[in-house]
Amino acid sequence: MKKIKTARELALEVLTKIDKEKSYSNLQLNQSLQKIKLSRTDINFATEMIYGTIQHLNTIDWIIQMYLKTKISKLDVWVRNLLRLSIYQIWYLDRIPPHAAVNEAVNIAKKWGHKGISGMVNGVLRNILRNKEEIRIPDDLPTAKRIALEYSHPEWLVELYIDNFGIEETIDICRVNNLAPYHSIRVNTLKTTKDEMIKILKNELGEGVEINPSLLSEQGIRIKGGGNLAHTKWYKEGLFSVQDESSMLVAEVLAPKPNMVVLDATAAPGGKTTHIAEKMQNKGRIIASDLHKHKIKLINEHQERLGIDIIETIQSDARELNNHYRQIFDRILLDVPCSGLGVIRRKPDLKWVKAEKDIKDLVQVQEEILEEVAPLLKSGGVLVYSTCTLVREENQEMVKKFIEKHPEFQFDHSLPSFLPDIVNEKIDASSGMIQILPQHFNTDGFFISRLIKKM
Repeated sequence: MKKIKTARELALEVLTKIDKEKSYSNLQLNQSLQKIKLSRTDINFATEMIYGTIQHLNTIDWIIQMYLKTKISKLDVWVRNLLRLSIYQIWYLDRIPPHAAVNEAVNIAKKWGHKGISGMVNGVLRNILRNKEEIRIPDDLPTAKRIALEYSHPEWLVELYIDNFGIEETIDICRVNNLAPYHSIRVNTLKTTKDEMIKILKNELGEGVEINPSLLSEQGIRIKGGGNLAHTKWYKEGLFSVQDESSMLVAEVLAPKPNMVVLDATAAPGGKTTHIAEKMQNKGRIIASDLHKHKIKLINEHQERLGIDIIETIQSDARELNNHYRQIFDRILLDVPCSGLGVIRRKPDLKWVKAEKDIKDLVQVQEEILEEVAPLLKSGGVLVYSTCTLVREENQEMVKKFIEKHPEFQFDHSLPSFLPDIVNEKIDASSGMIQILPQHFNTDGFFISRLIKKM
């Protein structure tokens, strides 16, 4: 790779590494940013190009392939991604003059390659630019294929969404998945209040940053602009955690109280665990388990930063916790490993790296965790099963099947009383389960169910 001097070169480097190494965009971007020095404006522009290109990947490839003499997969990785990020600018960024995007691409091709490559890049992009008004996705494609191309999702995933939610909801899911997400934080009520935090943010972040109280969580604040809040002094001082608003609902539904004994069986990185501790006013006992040692470290670091001392971490497979504990828990949270299809807005790579067979494997793990951990709940206790995915098989069907096998558990039909009005106005939670889709509140997609163990 050549020495990076521009936002476009940074975007190209990151996209090329993602393509080569099949790694996640946020990790590669963070690694690259540690090695270079660019202005905040250039970093923001590069970030927008990286995520936008990944979001619209198969639509972009479809456009390029029409004007390419060879298969796009046969191109050098960096050339393929140079074409991709250039088409993203031409197609999706109105503020970028198309000819400027082409010229910059040609300059990069000359710098990173040779005259033949720059000529090919110039020819392909200018040909696409000349024909831009005529390039349209055909109306006569099968429904799933048309949606997959128009909203840039893999066809298998579109078919899965259609099966779960119907065509109109599927279009909405795919459309919203391609929008930039809001930032949201959860105020640490052990150290400050939401009103005080909003006042601090408005005074310090200045004009151009939108700051509003969350309508989904009493502790939540929604922020548009303002950069990465995890790099601020307030985060380091433990005044808040970075967490999506729909994720904040999980602890609300669990409704832990001070002096309870609570298990978070798959806890890392600890966002929900620390939320539970805050709701318990840092009184009682929380066991937080995770399989990986480095993730246990994350939970401990969050606990220390937030001024919490009631979380006891244990490195363990959740399916083996019954070797360590008995029926001692008043509340159990099972936020199980899942396909993550509810967080595609934040992690657009997911839709291209996930495969349908992955869901089958996860379902088996989820079922085993539920079977092994649920018996640790006291009679009269509450178990919350949640995921950040949208798949029925991982969500509603999983919990229904468990209750059929275990009549000592039942759905808590009072679930609506634990949810804010805005949620109950949009979604019927009286079954004891709730599926939040990304378009409902412009948040992550989430599934939450509340089960009670009979006395």
